[in-house]
Amino acid sequence: MFKELFKYILYLIMQYKANTPTEYLDSLEEDWRKEKVVELRKMITSTNSDIEESIEYKMLNYKLKGVSVFHLNAQKNYVSLYVGDICKIESGNELLAGLDTGKGCIRIKKSIEIDETKLDEFISNTIQMVESNKDISC
Repeated sequence: MFKELFKYILYLIMQYKANTPTEYLDSLEEDWRKEKVVELRKMITSTNSDIEESIEYKMLNYKLKGVSVFHLNAQKNYVSLYVGDICKIESGNELLAGLDTGKGCIRIKKSIEIDETKLDEFISNTIQMVESNKDISC
């Protein structure tokens, strides 16, 4: 138990010190959370070549036209993909059916196979809306 707690504390400390996306990814443990973060990151960045990746609020941030579109973060029990307001995204609730969501958060748990979801369509719709200057904020 102590070893697991120590590893988690180290994980939080490393995450906090990340100043770049590379540092953030390097600080993640080699486990399912890192795999899912990398998969989602690729999905986001491959959708639009103008997406800018940075660190904001101690997590990965993706901006388009200066607007934050997504934040991505590895938590203890899931990976979080944050977007302004899911209800504002075209077909947002339908595309995310079956996933654990909040108003602006999608929680990807270990058991979720990302390629079996419609997250790619959701990400694409969200980016298209930002490209069209539509409001997705909460």
